[in-house]
Parts: sequence; C-alpha cells; structure tokens
Amino acid sequence: MKKFSILASCVLFGALFNNALACTTILVSNNASKDGSFLVARSADSKADKAQVFLIHPRIENQKGIYSTKAHNGMNDFTYPLPITSFQYTTIANWQSKLHGATGFNEMGVGISATESIYAKDELLKFDPYNEKNGISEDDILDVLLPRIKSAKEGVLLLGDIIEKQGAAEGFGVAFVDSKEIWYLESATAHQWMAVKIPKNSYFVSANQGRLKQLKFNDENTLYSKNLINFAIMHKAYNPKVDKVFDFFKVYTRNDDRDLTYNYPRVWWIQKMFNPSLNQDIKNGANFNVFLQPEQKLGIDDLKQALRSHYDGTKYDPYVNFNKDENIYRVVSVFRTYESHIMQVRPWLPKEIGRLDYVAIGMADLSVYLPYYYGNDKFIAGYQQGTNEADDESIYWIYRKLQTLVMSDYNKYAPIVKNAYAKFEKDTSLKQKAMEKEYLSFYKKDKIKARQILVDFSLQNQMEAKKLTQDLTNQIFTLLTRDTDTKYKSLNKNKKD
Repeated sequence: MKKFSILASCVLFGALFNNALACTTILVSNNASKDGSFLVARSADSKADKAQVFLIHPRIENQKGIYSTKAHNGMNDFTYPLPITSFQYTTIANWQSKLHGATGFNEMGVGISATESIYAKDELLKFDPYNEKNGISEDDILDVLLPRIKSAKEGVLLLGDIIEKQGAAEGFGVAFVDSKEIWYLESATAHQWMAVKIPKNSYFVSANQGRLKQLKFNDENTLYSKNLINFAIMHKAYNPKVDKVFDFFKVYTRNDDRDLTYNYPRVWWIQKMFNPSLNQDIKNGANFNVFLQPEQKLGIDDLKQALRSHYDGTKYDPYVNFNKDENIYRVVSVFRTYESHIMQVRPWLPKEIGRLDYVAIGMADLSVYLPYYYGNDKFIAGYQQGTNEADDESIYWIYRKLQTLVMSDYNKYAPIVKNAYAKFEKDTSLKQKAMEKEYLSFYKKDKIKARQILVDFSLQNQMEAKKLTQDLTNQIFTLLTRDTDTKYKSLNKNKKD
C-alpha cells in the first residue's frame, strides 16, 4: 500500500470537492433503535484548524434586549428579540464567535443538531435569493432557539417563522429532538422551507443535499412555509395540473453532477450499512428512499461506525488505498471534520442522564467518542480554550495533533490509535452503566449526591481520554521519528555515520 500524503490528499479533495462546508446527518427514531431511544447523529465538516469550545449557557430571568450575530463577530447582521426567560442550554461552538453551535440540549429536554449545509436550485434563488446580510444562518440557530423552545415541533415552527419573515442566509437542514419525536427541517430558497417528523420505525440519512420529497397536505407529520406551493407555481417549478404530487426535492433542491460524487455516495454507503440486502445504483441518488426501516435495530455503536466510515474495505477508501483514479467519492469521515456527535434521548430517564451527546473531537475515524451528559456542568481544563493555531492547552488541539501525525502514514499508525480508542470506548460503556445505576439509586432521595456521581464520572472520563491521547501522540511521534531517521539516514561509503 502507498503511504498516505497529507499534501496530496488536500490537493485531491480540493480539486474534486469545492464545498467549504459539508456534513453528514443520520436520524434514528425510537422504534428503529435498539433500546427505544431517539438518536440524532451528525459530522460537522469545515476546517481542520477550527477549534471548538464546550459551553453551558445559564438560565436568565427578566432578560431584555436583542440577540445580535454581529455583536458576537458572527457571519452577518441577523438580530432577534431575546426571550424574557432564557432556558439553560449547552452548545459546542466556534472558538472565535462562540456561535455556530453544532449540537446542544436545553433544560426542557429539547435538542438541536445544526446544520447540514444544503443547496436550493439556482433558478429559484434568482427570485428569492438567500438573505446573506441579515437572514438567519448556521451561526444563530441553537443560540436563538434553544433558550426558548419547549418541544421539537415548537422549534420547527419558530425556525420556519423566522425563515418566512427574515429569510435564511444560506441553505440548511436542522434536526430537532425531544422525548416524543424527531423533526427535520430543510430550507429551500430564502423564505421557503419544509419539515417532517421521522417515522417511529425508520431512519433518515442526508449528505449535503435536500432529501425531503413528497409533501403530504393536511398531514400532522408535515410542516411547511405558507407560500411554498404558490411560489413554485408562480415560477413554473410546479404544475399541479400535471404533477400528481408535490415533490419538494424535485421542485426546490439542486441536483446535478456535483451530487454524483459528493452527496449520493455517502447516503448510498450508510443505507447499505444499515440495510445490507439493499441494492442500489450509486448514481441513482435522486431516487433513494427518504426513510428506511433498518434490517437490525440501530444503536450508538452503529452510528459511530457510520460517522467513522470511508468506504472501508473498498477501492474507494482514500486513506488505505490512496489512488486519485479510484478515490472519486467523498467519504463521511474527512480530516477536516472538527467534531461529530450522536445525540441520545432516553425519555424514561431523568433528563440529566437521559439527554447526552457522544462527541468525537476532530476526525471521527481517528478520535474517541466520549459521553457528555446534560446534567454534568464541569469540564477539565482546555474545553473552553483553543484557536486556529495549535497550542498545548486546548482539548481540541490535543486530539487534532494526534490525528495529523497519524495521517502521515495512515496504514501504519491508524490501527494503533483505532484499537486503543475502541478499547477505551468499550471500557467507558461499562463504567457508564455502573455510574447510571448508582446515580439513579440516589436521584430521588439525594439529588446533590447524584449530581456529584455524574460530575466525578465525567471529569475522570475526560482526564483519562486526554491522557490516552497524549500517550498515543508520543507513541506515534516516536515511531514517526524512527521511520524518518531510517528514511533520511546519511551514510558514508563505508555505511557508517
């Protein structure tokens, strides 16, 4: 096998895939999961040097004023009234603006994963272009919605209202989850949108392209903008006299040659993982099922595997078999992933442990998923630190440094890291079960004691994962040093230094 070259990979991926922001989303409703929980998974892909910080926003009473993206040095000048009562909520955010929250829960038990970058048709955007100046963007969604919503559906309706009145600054897909359901909203043009409730026995996959299709009128499981149909008719994208159904994908979603290599393959791969008997033409992505029932019910480990995937075991794997003639499909786990998460809602448990995020910092394939419980409010040093320059303190850069070293020779170094992290995750899972059992034994009679059990577990887990990552970094650095020494050893004619 050829050694993997970081520089060569950047050139290849830059040439093939010109999207600056890209993600992969997987939603699993309760009757499709192994334990009856709701699962919301997504990789957040942008830049490898985009450090993330873990934030807990406290509850605020009698609040006045206006939320402003510009005031936080965000991407535009979007504003929105602050709620009088702001619920406590969590985010994993951009280091610089502390916005662009990728995932989070609020004290009402509602979670949001935002966002999946998607694209509307250029011909319709001419009539309703994105409001880049002061429309709502990926920067704002969690920080505007989580402080005030009490249910997933309420979140959909509020975001939809903002899109209709102020416009979207870009195209996005957003997942909302609570104790009863998962909703997924896709924006279209600046002021149009559609959302559906994920069927209870199904899962859903999206990869940088709108995936919602048939709009069911007068259906409680479907929501959409007031002018969605009339706008399409007006601009000749939909003819009710000819078309039997209103197909949101067909009407509004951009679908061209770019999707053949960038978006379709990821959906095809994950659907094949969860439904092995499914045979689909990878080029027929426009006709892939929106919802599928998995052949085996899905759990956290299944979603980890999917988020870490890169066409493993095939010639399309760009890390194991680096060949620009064969590595034509965009993988799920890219180096520029800055974090990936699996949100889990277990309605039968107290929200402090029933709402949690499994988060892998950096490239999922070479990272470790740690459980972050809503009820934990403590982090070891480094979780609120980091910039776009490497340092020795931030948790983000501790993980990213190891991943960068491994990518210098993926085939040699990746197995060492992946095996170590797999063992760590397995051990952590056993510790979680023991901790949760102990937590529940105290929860009703002594909530302070229960909270301390959760905090102690969380801090210990964070410290152990950090220590393991630092040890692995030193191990790989030692191997790389020896390999480099061998490669560049200067010998005289007598083969002696």
